[in-house]
Amino acid sequence: CTFCLCLETLVYDPIACWIWNKAGWNNLMGAIDYAGGTPVHISSGTAALAIAIYLGKRSGYGTESLKYQPHNTTYVVLGTVFLWFGWFGFNGGSTLSANLRAAHACIDYCLGLVAITPAAGYVGAPAALVFGVVAGTLCNFATQLKFLLRYDECLDVFACHGVGGIVGNLLTGLFAQASIAGLNAPPQARILGGWLDHSYVKLAHQLAESTAGFAYSFVVTTLILWIFHFLPFLRLRTNEEAEIVGIDENDMGEFAYDFSTDPERGHDNPPLSASATAIH
Repeated sequence: CTFCLCLETLVYDPIACWIWNKAGWNNLMGAIDYAGGTPVHISSGTAALAIAIYLGKRSGYGTESLKYQPHNTTYVVLGTVFLWFGWFGFNGGSTLSANLRAAHACIDYCLGLVAITPAAGYVGAPAALVFGVVAGTLCNFATQLKFLLRYDECLDVFACHGVGGIVGNLLTGLFAQASIAGLNAPPQARILGGWLDHSYVKLAHQLAESTAGFAYSFVVTTLILWIFHFLPFLRLRTNEEAEIVGIDENDMGEFAYDFSTDPERGHDNPPLSASATAIH
């Protein structure tokens, strides 16, 4: 709880002020972010990367005991549906009113989720399809970064949220349209579009916002972790025994999935479906 409070106060709040406050430097520069591409996704994804690098690898990392296990495909689909539905309130509600612009936001978010967050109220549905295809492809490739760079981040928070937020911000600079943004905005709150509206500098604004958010979140999160390191009662890393047996068993006395290892055959018992997808 203490870490979350520090992260929200020292990382999220300043970045949100940059982009959503009328006097924020990102806002004055001309960057646009409808529902939190930088404050929500880039900041949290980068914080996860900083935490993974600072805390280091788990005990047993790279061994058979910590290999990625197959997952129940039905649960993956069901969880995606729940997440998808919840995003209606997240992005659609960011317009702070019930109107045509909110309807556009709800349609668009379905086609891009994380990547569409900064653009949901600024782009049309055809552009949202591009967001979904491009971000889905790049984020999928980004899940391999942890193997390439050898950091231990089993939930792929950076690959999904960090990379997804950056991609969404940059695509916003290309596809944002003043006609969509102005559906319910007063004249003084209307924005310049992106490349589709021949505002070519918008991409540079979006790149500056993304870079600043990434750098600020990484540095401040690392500083918070460094300070916590000197406070024994606030250290975030669990003990080695808990890492070996698993957090589920150590903290709750049970497994989320009843995986067991057969020492004679050297694989999980009972056998798992070959069609199951891997946890990332």
